[in-house]
Amino acid sequence: MIRADLHIHTTYSPDSTITPKVIVNQLFAHPFIKVIAITDHNTAKGYNIVQRLASAYQDILIIPGVEISAYQGDLIILGVAKLPPKPWTAENVIDFAHERNALVIAAHPYREFGLGDSARNYNIDAVEVLNGNASLNANTLAQNLAKEMGLPGIAGSDAHKINELWTVYTEVKASLDTDEILKALKKGLVNVSPTDKSIHF
Repeated sequence: MIRADLHIHTTYSPDSTITPKVIVNQLFAHPFIKVIAITDHNTAKGYNIVQRLASAYQDILIIPGVEISAYQGDLIILGVAKLPPKPWTAENVIDFAHERNALVIAAHPYREFGLGDSARNYNIDAVEVLNGNASLNANTLAQNLAKEMGLPGIAGSDAHKINELWTVYTEVKASLDTDEILKALKKGLVNVSPTDKSIHF
């Protein structure tokens, strides 16, 4: 069993102020969250830096990822550190990910830049049902969407500032191994929870 924050941004996202070094140091020091996904906006550069820094530690894991600004709404890809070719339509992004055995998650579907109800039209693998920067209503709508689509729900802090890290997490029935975690996510062997009581759930 591992606990993971599956939506984190570094300074390689233009709207984030969290350095890769701070992320790795805080992850190493965290009492129970030991896995993260770096999901910078439209770049994998942040993941590569964080992964290199984290390689000095044995008990933490960095999952490759990226948050793509698709035309229809934001999509998180987990399992690859490459960008899909443009144009970034939802269909193209999803096909690119699935060809590489990566997962596609509808990021904060009912917040700004989310897919909203149109998520039902796409072959996504999971829905972000607990986003640390989303309202209670937005998270509730996302939970309902996941249930209606029969998809797993995941949690991510969507941190862009240091004080936003680790506010929520996804509990995954897997060991500290990226492939095993991704398979467990796809199978729905997950639970989501806030670590910060101010987060709406």
